[in-house]
Amino acid sequence: MSNRAKVAAGGVAVGVILLWLLPFWAALLVMVGVPVGAYLLLDPSQRKRLRRVSRKEIGR
Repeated sequence: MSNRAKVAAGGVAVGVILLWLLPFWAALLVMVGVPVGAYLLLDPSQRKRLRRVSRKEIGR
């Protein structure tokens, strides 16, 4: 199993646990808010690099 698959499986597991423990709106807020918060904590140069890498992978 690749690293990306492990991360995806972990994300799904955390999402299911959050939906089980919290109301739907709170779980959705956490699932969307954590990645957005992490992105906003990056330096502008890191954001630019992340966007460049993401676009390159989409073009494959």
